[in-house]
Amino acid sequence: MPKNKTKSGKLKARDLERVVYQEFKANARKPLNPKQLQRKLKVKNSSESIQSALDKLVSSGKVKKTDDHRYQFNRSDKEKRSSTFAEGRVDMTRSGSAYVIMDGEKNDIFVSQNRLQNAQDGDKVKVRYWTPGGRRKPEGEVVEVLERSVSHFVGTLKIHEKYAEVVVDGPGGKKLSVAVHRSELIGAKSEEKVVVKIVDWEENRFGQISGQITAVLGEPGTSNIEMQAILINNGFQITFPDAVLAESEALPGEISPQEINIRRDMREVTTFTIDPLTAKDFDDALSIQTLEDGQIEIGIHIADVSHYVRPGSALDEEAADRTTSVYLVDRVCPMLPERISNELCSLRPNEDKLTFSAVFKFNSQTLKLTDRWFGRTVTHSDRRFTYEEAQEILDAGEGDFINELQQLDIISKKLRKQRFKEGSIDFNTNEVRFKLDEDGKPLEVYIKDRIDTNMLIEDFMLLANREVATFIKQKEERLKQNIPFVYRVHDEPDMDKVAELANFAAALGYEMDLSSPKSVTKSYNALLSKADEDPMVKMLSPIAIRTMSKAVYTTENIGHYGLGFDNYTHFTSPIRRYADVLVHRLLEKNLEEGSLYKANGAKLEETCQHISSQERKAVTAERESIKYKQTEFMLDHVGDEFDGVINGLADFGVFIELIENFVEGMIPFDKMDEPYDLSAGKLSIVGKKSGKKLKMGDVVRIKIEDVDMDRRRIDMSLVEVLKVHGDNGNQESKKKDKEKRRGGRRKMRE
Repeated sequence: MPKNKTKSGKLKARDLERVVYQEFKANARKPLNPKQLQRKLKVKNSSESIQSALDKLVSSGKVKKTDDHRYQFNRSDKEKRSSTFAEGRVDMTRSGSAYVIMDGEKNDIFVSQNRLQNAQDGDKVKVRYWTPGGRRKPEGEVVEVLERSVSHFVGTLKIHEKYAEVVVDGPGGKKLSVAVHRSELIGAKSEEKVVVKIVDWEENRFGQISGQITAVLGEPGTSNIEMQAILINNGFQITFPDAVLAESEALPGEISPQEINIRRDMREVTTFTIDPLTAKDFDDALSIQTLEDGQIEIGIHIADVSHYVRPGSALDEEAADRTTSVYLVDRVCPMLPERISNELCSLRPNEDKLTFSAVFKFNSQTLKLTDRWFGRTVTHSDRRFTYEEAQEILDAGEGDFINELQQLDIISKKLRKQRFKEGSIDFNTNEVRFKLDEDGKPLEVYIKDRIDTNMLIEDFMLLANREVATFIKQKEERLKQNIPFVYRVHDEPDMDKVAELANFAAALGYEMDLSSPKSVTKSYNALLSKADEDPMVKMLSPIAIRTMSKAVYTTENIGHYGLGFDNYTHFTSPIRRYADVLVHRLLEKNLEEGSLYKANGAKLEETCQHISSQERKAVTAERESIKYKQTEFMLDHVGDEFDGVINGLADFGVFIELIENFVEGMIPFDKMDEPYDLSAGKLSIVGKKSGKKLKMGDVVRIKIEDVDMDRRRIDMSLVEVLKVHGDNGNQESKKKDKEKRRGGRRKMRE
């Protein structure tokens, strides 16, 4: 029998007082009466005993009595004086706790899971925060949810004898229980996956919120349903409203002569697209020609979405709500209906198309930019290239449009070299890709190759985006007038985080120069350039990226640190980004020399914040789909062995990335070859018996022990340490030495 319980199984008075206090502290804003406490704590003590514990806590000032005869945690006067209120967005972690991110503030506020008050990822909240003694990072609690980011969720329907509920899985194993009427199940059966709309976030006495089932998805466990769930749970609708579809279908398919007459006609200029093999929406094309004066003219032609999607239309309202297309492993959730994205606006070969263009002139000798022009055009693509096809022609030195491709390649490399010289950082991260069968099952996991033609297109898109933003900025300076505009900005890194990275890198043998912003940029590039050749540096790359601020959309132009640009926007992908649609509209109204169009700055900034929020959700959804497919891929490999690299260390185990297929998993410490101690800085682990030291970048042989699809988790065990970082010894000779030692021991026994 536990020491803190009496023979009857009840808690002793002192222990009862302690657990009551802990319950109130963990749920600081929730008032409870003695009976509610008794039910919540699941103790056998009477309500009178609980009342006695409450009286003692009230007299000590730890708990206060409310006006409705309930009790609540009583924050100390010191904490009250030091606490402050703020508003921000919830950024949920895997553990279920969260950070509240505030615009313009470098320090996020940490909020533990039990202080979130049912706030969900992406919600706008009001938070009370304080700085705990001896710690620099602020902590807080949600006091009010101001705006919900998601209203629909996918969950599992549970039909009980007297009630029904939809159970939604959340971060850190947290479950969201949504009560639904048994009479409104629309044919759904118990244990099926359904879409539920939240109608009331206030919890009932059973801790449930209220909802209504809007769609039945079917039996759980299929990849299709899981992908739909990822989209819906991140706030994206998988179908378009009828009014939006009807409006898109009613748009004319033919381009009228009148429309051509009011545009710059560039149909006779050599033009082509270069896109991924699987692309269906071609929203950008390049044209190139040599002018009579010998200059090279390059056109960057972008689908004219704003011609078809007009302000105030159902199409525009839907696009403004979605703001982005979402690219999961096996599907796209588009911002616009296929009629627009794949037909009217897609720059398909051998078709006349309406475009919005950025046209640049370059000196043929120096390759310097000499002139620019922006405006509405009509273009005609002569050829559709995949990246690989264009690269093969460049490599072979012959094929379709070889001269044009070579000229574009030369100029793009010149632009790239100049960009890095002026402070651009090369965040070349690995992009995981999958080969799927017809049912969507992953057959192979690989890293997307980054070839010259990828960078060629990227260089010209960056040029257009930079010059459009510069045009607006220069017009502001000329007219001495503020022109509200949509900028893509990237703040300087948090120097505290950079200093932590520098310490981490120094411990692994790499020095960073933090003496100036320019030297920091050089240090980043020097570090990242070694990632392909050094596994240890490769492990540092994602840490380096996490020190960076997140790029966002805003009307406040502070420049783009990562690219090294003073002015930058997004102009080149209006089929999949609403920000670009807005940029087209604002640019077009400010193109004429004497014109000045000023949008409502406050409203535009609000729209920018919504677009940034949707972008974060899209990134989360894309990552979740990759994790799901990686986990699904490993289902057939339980018991198999792989080589992997240590890419993270935690209190509970070692994180591993498999070399063959880039899948990530974890070895719990009880699945290692011996007990280990984690170093203070979490840079290494040391074997308690052998003294063996393992750190990030070391190569190990692991065995797949378990694959959990529900938790998207892959458990591994350690088989053998293959290579410790910095050990360049021949592994084969080591194996031979090992065999010799074994043989010697056998002879001694004989």
